Amino acid sequence: MRVRTDRSLESLHMAPTRKFYQSGEEIRPGDRILYHGHPGEVQFVVREGTGDPHMDWFAEEFPGGGVMIRADSFGNVFIEDTAGLPE
Repeated sequence: MRVRTDRSLESLHMAPTRKFYQSGEEIRPGDRILYHGHPGEVQFVVREGTGDPHMDWFAEEFPGGGVMIRADSFGNVFIEDTAGLPE
């Protein structure tokens, strides 16, 4: 498991097929991160449909994809990628 204690998901960059930290490193499940100062872990990254109904729901509801994180202090949060979507 990679530890990302120096990474903050408050400033992430998402591309159509892959999701990246501002540093340029790809976001991956299991990464340890900070979200608004709270330690957390990346649960999964959604880019597009996969054939898994649970993951496909996120891909359909959030066409730009996104990242699900979990922090003990507040639970799960899905961060939607809105870059490049029509307003």
